[in-house]
Amino acid sequence: MSKRRGRIKDKWRDKKWYNVMSPPYFGGVELGAVPADDPAKLVGRIVDGTLYDITNDFAHQYLKLYFRVEEVEGKTARTVFKGHEYSRDFLRSLVRRRTTRVDGIFNTTTSDAYGLTLAVSVFTLSRIKTSQEHEIRAIMSKIIKDKAATLTFDQFVQELVLGKIASDIYNESKKISPLRHVGVRKSKLTVQPAA
Repeated sequence: MSKRRGRIKDKWRDKKWYNVMSPPYFGGVELGAVPADDPAKLVGRIVDGTLYDITNDFAHQYLKLYFRVEEVEGKTARTVFKGHEYSRDFLRSLVRRRTTRVDGIFNTTTSDAYGLTLAVSVFTLSRIKTSQEHEIRAIMSKIIKDKAATLTFDQFVQELVLGKIASDIYNESKKISPLRHVGVRKSKLTVQPAA
């Protein structure tokens, strides 16, 4: 004998849409809308977008940004910067034969105690010696540490994503060897002080 089933509840119908906003240091731009049946379930969710979504500059299409939802007020979800990375095809387009790619991975802490891990890449115009690679890596490390020590998280992230840190590294490193591209290809927020 089969049991009579009650009506199946449509979970999708109970969900409401929440607008996800970028942090104030990225202009508070709307990143999109996400559904949830309980606003508390949104906290901790990662939302991604490109820098193009924020700046409307097509040249920034290759940069993927990740934001984590921190709090929900009414229908608005506020976020914090979680990290960024180059899109795969853009990174692949930078690699050329008979050139050197110098990579450096650095852990750094901003002046307001946020911890970040950064992956920096320098692409040269021609092959360079190992000693030159070491010099370039030392420049990367020095600039990142100096910047982090003086800037707050908000300021540091802006300089990071908009290429100011990369251009500082470029200007110092080009004295060692001609360069084709310098960029922070990936970043990740590792330590967030308690509010």
